[in-house]
Amino acid sequence: MEFDHKPVLLNETIDNLCIKPEGTYVDGTLGGGGHAYEVVKRLSPQGRFIGIDQDADAIRAAGKKLSEFGNVILIRSNYCNIREELMGNHITNVDGILLDLGVSSYQLDTPERGFSYMADAPLDMRMDQRNELTAGDIINSYTEAELYRVIRDYGEDRFAKNIAKHIVAARADKKIETTFELVNIIRSAIPMKILKTMGHPAKKTFQAIRIELNRELDVLRDTLDTMIDILNPQGRLCIITFHSLEDRIVKNAFRSSENPCTCPPGLPVCVCGKVSRGRVVTRKPVIPSVREMEENPRSKSAKLRVFEKS
Repeated sequence: MEFDHKPVLLNETIDNLCIKPEGTYVDGTLGGGGHAYEVVKRLSPQGRFIGIDQDADAIRAAGKKLSEFGNVILIRSNYCNIREELMGNHITNVDGILLDLGVSSYQLDTPERGFSYMADAPLDMRMDQRNELTAGDIINSYTEAELYRVIRDYGEDRFAKNIAKHIVAARADKKIETTFELVNIIRSAIPMKILKTMGHPAKKTFQAIRIELNRELDVLRDTLDTMIDILNPQGRLCIITFHSLEDRIVKNAFRSSENPCTCPPGLPVCVCGKVSRGRVVTRKPVIPSVREMEENPRSKSAKLRVFEKS
């Protein structure tokens, strides 16, 4: 299957990056290279583009898509290693960074990757296939309390406690190995009258397990400061999120970077010594147009936030 991922908020993201033809830009979640292509074609031969993705399929697909350009460096890694990967290529600062978070259309639509609750496949969900731990390992080894925490916190599912209980009961008889086995267990944990009125019952649990497995929120939270640090003055960080947990992390990090002062509100002058690192460009997140949501339903929950370094 071809790596197909329709870039979300493409024009809005490119506009907000304010691309300088001779600048250096990073896409930390390269995917199939949809956003990347639009960045690179705006660069002069003196400009540089670095694409990072932990998925081997993404690196291969983006390599083909960007093969006409000579100023491209592709790196298979997690964007949490952005500083080290850039230093390895003799780059210390950049003019813009883009993140398009979440799971790609390719990953969802490739059954054997195990991301989708719509196809029967092994419980995998690894964004980096080099990792040993899989979704199946989490489902079969986490305690009931740990499963409850993951489904509650990352899936925000009101039936988290009952789903965790049913998973533990089911695996006592037989190891849970496939996506459909897990889907059926989740269905059994939700009252029938609720099942008839809700969307797919497994959506939130699958999201939660995927986030836990790939440490998505931890990586985002731990890397935001680093990304702002390596921006040049007036450099921009553009982040597209797809659910409230990601968006909250980005919003709060951007706000605290703009106004890091921790002094009590009543003090006439700041004494904590913390200095603003830049400004939040997007007071409210940029969301897709009605037309984009109609053409690409997966864009409906997307939000773009932008920070500019001082």
